[in-house]
Amino acid sequence: MKILISADMEGATGVTWPEDVLPGASQWERCRSLLTSDVNAAVLGFYDGGADQVLINEAHSTMRNLLLEKLDARAELLTGRHKNLSMVEGVQHGDVDGIAFVGYHTGAGAEGVLAHTYLANSITGVWLNGLPASEGMLNAHVVAEYGVPVILVTGDDLTCVDAAGYAPDAITVAVKDHVSRYAAVCRTPARTAADIRAAATEAARLAVRYEPARGGPFTVEVEFDAEHLSLAAAVVPGVERRGERRVAYTSGTMYEGIRTFKAVTTVVSAAVEEQYG
Repeated sequence: MKILISADMEGATGVTWPEDVLPGASQWERCRSLLTSDVNAAVLGFYDGGADQVLINEAHSTMRNLLLEKLDARAELLTGRHKNLSMVEGVQHGDVDGIAFVGYHTGAGAEGVLAHTYLANSITGVWLNGLPASEGMLNAHVVAEYGVPVILVTGDDLTCVDAAGYAPDAITVAVKDHVSRYAAVCRTPARTAADIRAAATEAARLAVRYEPARGGPFTVEVEFDAEHLSLAAAVVPGVERRGERRVAYTSGTMYEGIRTFKAVTTVVSAAVEEQYG
């Protein structure tokens, strides 16, 4: 049994505001240990549940956040940027039996601690075939094309609610309860580590590959907070404007869809001015 862990940071234990997740910030340095604790708890739980191999893919920002030296020695860590499938890199090789979304969060425009979709700001909403789409939902559709089930999701309480929409069979763990975008009632690392380990042990039984999904076509709509960003996004081939602040594109597969989404967000982030957005 091989498990892939996609490790984001906004949904980690104790994380509640931007300084906690911005690489180089003093609080980020502190919160790296909290994220590592969550991920390591999942690793331990999956091995408790019978896993033979656990690969962790860093999925936050620079994708260099986890503390390798604190991870269980049996695990392996894929760290660094520029990967074909970004947050779910590693799922495409045909040897992954289940994937865990650790430290995840809700999507742009939704309630939730540090809610966003790919870009911290600028994007006010993302829809997949007409339904609001978080990073978890987008990634779940990608891994489905490789026949890999989402078996565990951790984050705030609203992230767990979101996960029920795209991975109804997955085990969920709320490490904190949403109060506002920058506030939460947080459990201690000792408590969340125990909860995540127990959940991962239970989730291991769900790690069974299935026939790859063929659910396309997929239409992705992205709404921005300023008109010039839709203009910038429309330079990506296949992306068209729909009104002043919204663009859309259609892909035959979510492999293509997520790569186009990454191109859109990369172009848009370069078009944002520091003061005016």
